[in-house]
Amino acid sequence: MRSRVILFPLSFYLALAVLGCTSKPATDNTNPANPQATTGNAAQEPGGKERKEAREEKKKEPLVVPAGTSVTISLGSALGSKLSQAGQTFTGTVAKDVMVGNEIAIPNGANVSGTVSDAKPLGRFAGGAVLQVRLDSIHLNGSDVPVQSAARSFSAKGKGKRTAVMSGGGAAVGGIIGAIAGGGKGAAIGMLAGGGAGAGGAAFTGNKDIVLPAESDVTFELTQTVEVKR
Repeated sequence: MRSRVILFPLSFYLALAVLGCTSKPATDNTNPANPQATTGNAAQEPGGKERKEAREEKKKEPLVVPAGTSVTISLGSALGSKLSQAGQTFTGTVAKDVMVGNEIAIPNGANVSGTVSDAKPLGRFAGGAVLQVRLDSIHLNGSDVPVQSAARSFSAKGKGKRTAVMSGGGAAVGGIIGAIAGGGKGAAIGMLAGGGAGAGGAAFTGNKDIVLPAESDVTFELTQTVEVKR
């Protein structure tokens, strides 16, 4: 009788041990063989991340304004062969958008700065008055971007038939201003040399000094490419 009591619990424990050995392990959802469990959307869109990064990188590439592009500016103040001095700086704004393809690289209204590289009034040297200006920088995306441009030169002869000549950037304009007003009392000063100077032009006073009035449009030609960040 006693042996039967001992045998019964022993048989019960043996049965539990057998059941524990034959039970199946739980499924591991993190098995590397299951690509969707580990990669998610990346498995559904192979290379999707790489393509997105490539698109973002392309958007960051700067716009390149090529050499030879014309940039027209509106002067912030008057400049002149007698008013200005060599080395003097001037400011202004871009007068019209500069396009690269279908995109605006340099917007209308962007601030600019430049330098008067030469200014000689009538009587200071043989031949007449001279004014030469150049564009130095354009304010884009919060910073001043240096630019290289061809200097614009304006000159007026002091003798002969009062001929005014404007040159630079591939343009030259001449005009005769020999009219006399008021029965010989004073020379007419109402001449504007348009074309390369722009809508405002260059005014040549009676004593032949050159004046570029405030808000005159002056066009410069870039001699080097300019990279504009986007």
